[in-house]
Amino acid sequence: MDIFSISSLSLLVLAVLVAAGLSAAFGGFFTVKTAEVAVVVRFGKFLRVAEAGLNWKWPYLDDVAGRISLRVSQITLTMETKTRDNVFVTIPISVQTRVRPEKVFDAFYKLANPVEQIQAYVEQVILGHVPGMTLDEVFASQSGIAAAVKQELDADMAGFGYEIVNVLVTDIVPDAKVKAAMNDINAAQREQVAAAARGEAEKILVVKKAEAEAESKALQGQGIANQRSAIIQGLQGSIEQFQKVVGGTSTADVMQMVLVTQYFDTLKSIGENDRTNTLFLSHSPGAIKEFSEQIMQSVLVAAKA
Repeated sequence: MDIFSISSLSLLVLAVLVAAGLSAAFGGFFTVKTAEVAVVVRFGKFLRVAEAGLNWKWPYLDDVAGRISLRVSQITLTMETKTRDNVFVTIPISVQTRVRPEKVFDAFYKLANPVEQIQAYVEQVILGHVPGMTLDEVFASQSGIAAAVKQELDADMAGFGYEIVNVLVTDIVPDAKVKAAMNDINAAQREQVAAAARGEAEKILVVKKAEAEAESKALQGQGIANQRSAIIQGLQGSIEQFQKVVGGTSTADVMQMVLVTQYFDTLKSIGENDRTNTLFLSHSPGAIKEFSEQIMQSVLVAAKA
């Protein structure tokens, strides 16, 4: 009976030891996700970097101190600074970073708070560039500022195991009053361009109108010349025919009679239109005779010339 009790106790102890051993052995297995690494330490000292998949560590000897993601992460910050022409601007910046796989040790142990320290580096680089530029230069060099920040930040953070994938300067926001003044200046410049365009259009209209009037007057003058030529030819035929019918009549007598006839025709045409604005001079018999003599004299002088 005593021997049986001792044997049972031994088996129980052995079973417990085997179970504890198996539990410890299986407890040494651990998994690491894709795009992630685990830092394994032994008694608190760095041992190795465990990559994605199933891994094993010695129970009670090794431990997983932490895990680091290898994916790209984005740090967003907004900082305010002053330009060379004393304008305060707010600059939103996005920094895309990731841990270099070959420098996991540096990334895990050298930086206590990576986000805050990267932000401090970004602010230092911005303060080294923007204060030496005017507001217009800052707007024109937005991509250049981002490239400068990336270049300097990447060089500084490489020693800490971080890679700067990209730096984005998403906007340049000046003070509200400065922004309103810039909008006013822009509106005034656009209005100036619009006024110049309107003036040029009006100039073209005036020139075209003058050209049309000149062409119209030229055609009108040609028509008047043709009309007068036809009148002269008609008068010549009338005078010759009248002299044949009425013998002994001089050319001057015939012209005077024709002028009197035209005078009465003119009076008739003026009276037929109730909206006429023609200014007609005195039509007394003495005035008509005087007009006739002046016209005849002009015709005779022109004929002699």
